[in-house]
Amino acid sequence: MPAALSIAVFFTIWWVVLFAVLPIGVRSATEAGIVDAPAGTDPGAPAAHNLPKKALWTTLITIVVFAALDAYVYATS
Repeated sequence: MPAALSIAVFFTIWWVVLFAVLPIGVRSATEAGIVDAPAGTDPGAPAAHNLPKKALWTTLITIVVFAALDAYVYATS
């Protein structure tokens, strides 16, 4: 696979995996027991988003998926 195509495929897989990982472990403010949320805050909004941790997990999962895809492409060509 050419380098430019590899980069494009990696980032496409990364975004798909990110949207799969985002809802994992999310608790809303009402589930977390935050009773004094600011006025106008959606009660379903996450109490803590943990984006750096989710970005790390997304990257690790993407590396595994991309490596499997890359191995498949090289095995079939």
